[in-house]
Amino acid sequence: MADTYTPPVTGTGVKATIQRIGGHLAGMIMPNIGAFIAWGLITALFIPTGWLPNETLAKMVGPIISTLLPVLIAYTGGRMVHGQRGAVVGAVAVMGVVVGTEAPMFLGAMIIGPLTALILKYVDRFTEQRTKAGFEMLVDNFSAGIVGAAMAVVGFLGIGPVVQSVTTAAGNAVEWLIVNNLLPIASVLIEPAKVLFLNNAINHGVLSPLGVAEAAEQGKSILFMLESNPGPGLGLLLAYLLFGPRAMRPSTPAAMIIHFFGGIHEIYFPYVLMKPRLILAVIAGGAAGVFTFMVTGAGLVATPSPGSIFAYLAVTPKGGWLGSSLGILVATGVSFAVAAILLGFGRGEKAEPTAEPTEEPTETPETASKEG
Repeated sequence: MADTYTPPVTGTGVKATIQRIGGHLAGMIMPNIGAFIAWGLITALFIPTGWLPNETLAKMVGPIISTLLPVLIAYTGGRMVHGQRGAVVGAVAVMGVVVGTEAPMFLGAMIIGPLTALILKYVDRFTEQRTKAGFEMLVDNFSAGIVGAAMAVVGFLGIGPVVQSVTTAAGNAVEWLIVNNLLPIASVLIEPAKVLFLNNAINHGVLSPLGVAEAAEQGKSILFMLESNPGPGLGLLLAYLLFGPRAMRPSTPAAMIIHFFGGIHEIYFPYVLMKPRLILAVIAGGAAGVFTFMVTGAGLVATPSPGSIFAYLAVTPKGGWLGSSLGILVATGVSFAVAAILLGFGRGEKAEPTAEPTEEPTETPETASKEG
């Protein structure tokens, strides 16, 4: 299923292994992009800082991001490994991770969903040869129930706390950089964490509280801009549009609109997971943007939620639009340039169409000789 969303990977080296893992992660996310968009729209419209603030409708925001999206991810990951049975047990198991932690458990869902489905797959192989006729449904249902329940407990006691610790450690590292005035270097941690869907934990768990305290004293804070800058993602998507795999290029214009104008950064994470080396592009873009913000003295009065250009303009203090806009523009340009270099300016993609016709003549004579 991941192959539907990522180019085929050849080879057995470390690079190929990382690309395959990224492809599987993307395969868990891409089918659920519609759900992410729905959550982003509800968030942008109905939260207190949204376009149409509504306290009643805003109650959907928390349950969707904390429960629905992790369940969908685990369901999809389980389905990739072991079909519908894997999807069901993956969705059951992830509830242990969801209930056992406070932060959104996207990463935990990506782990426990496929893992639970894989365990059930081996259990099914063991039982199918030993189950007597007429007892198949009974054995299948009980085996799925037992595996799902057991893994929910494992997720609650084991996987959830481990992922929570990773999230907390990442947040603490970012806080240390902030305290030591090394803000551009924070992108080295923030951008990879974003791609692993830890963006909400870092932004709302660490950056926002510190930014609120600073804004209360100074009237604005640069901390609101570290994670929410849409520039690095926009530059990456522009590079994909011009130089990325041909199969992926048609999807990038819509992704750019959703990302830049809608503020749903999750839309570009799978593009990085497809080619992990592109993490360097968003890191460079993020660092360049933060440096520009520092030089221009830019800052926001609140967290731009979601991180779209409209939200940025809405929470920019009077007279601060130049610094905010320049930081986004510089981040976009740097991310685009680095991503274009890492993609080889599309040279490999141009060679692909010429490779396909060469296979046909070689197959035809062989086929003809066999028929003759």
